[in-house]
Amino acid sequence: MAPSHSTSVHRRTLLMRAVRMAGGVPALMNIEEPSGDWPLLQVRSAGICGSDLTLLPSGLPVTVGHEIAGTFDGKRYCVEPTVRCGVCDQCLVGATQRCRGTAPHGLLGVNFDGGLADQVRVPTECLVPLPEGLPIEDAALVEPLAVCCHALRRVSVSPGDRVLVVGGGSIGLLAVAAARALGLDVDLAARHPHQTEAGHRLGAGTPAGEYDVVVESAGTESSLATCVERVAPGGRVAVVGVSAAARPIADIAFMMKEISVVACTCYGHGDHGRDFTQAAGIIAANPQIAATVITHRFPLADAAEAFRVAADRAVGSIKVVLQP
Repeated sequence: MAPSHSTSVHRRTLLMRAVRMAGGVPALMNIEEPSGDWPLLQVRSAGICGSDLTLLPSGLPVTVGHEIAGTFDGKRYCVEPTVRCGVCDQCLVGATQRCRGTAPHGLLGVNFDGGLADQVRVPTECLVPLPEGLPIEDAALVEPLAVCCHALRRVSVSPGDRVLVVGGGSIGLLAVAAARALGLDVDLAARHPHQTEAGHRLGAGTPAGEYDVVVESAGTESSLATCVERVAPGGRVAVVGVSAAARPIADIAFMMKEISVVACTCYGHGDHGRDFTQAAGIIAANPQIAATVITHRFPLADAAEAFRVAADRAVGSIKVVLQP
């Protein structure tokens, strides 16, 4: 009798590259391809956010990166990375960034695996089709620009408002671009000369006088103090810059001016439409935005160097994008 042979077939483990934190340092690792029911996006571009840099010491057990664009089923998408339940009171009014449902929710790249990888699983409702004229290599900018569109909407900007942006990083410069797309006069207060120059290319002027709206994008105590100083009586301050530290503002000027300070996070939906769709349209209509804000591009294999450059403003970096 011939010897019997096992008919079982062992599935070959498929690996992909992904950026994860190891000992407070970004490291490119080989991990198993993501499983699950969400669509599997082939990543084409992913940006390094300032919040990614602040997360370095925390050692998150996930792939980082929430500024993502890629392809699925032959179509091009950017990714709105807020995973939400869709049924809580906040989701039902379009404030998906404030989801507080019982189902797992949060941000890709923080609570779930993110996009600094060859592939990432993304909920269908988070896939936003790219408009014609927006190269997929530039589409990682849609996420941070959507933050700025959302912030300007939160403080109800209107025609004739004078706007000042405090902070010349990628969020600050994209806030300039968002304000200019709305036809507003906007000035930029930036720390580094290359940021000021980039702001001028996007249409920003030099700070002078008082402003109806001030956007705080630097995330520091001094930048918030500058906002209070520069905003006109009865004006509005949109706080977009993320900071883990306390930033007191209840001084006499704050009180006497009766300033409205509005917290702004992520992006949402509503009667105005979708912040992500608005942002994608702005970038598609003005190629100068990506040409100005994206200063460095690296292949995924050079992730460690990309993070080093992103953290060093002295080298002239604004937005650093990885392309698998």
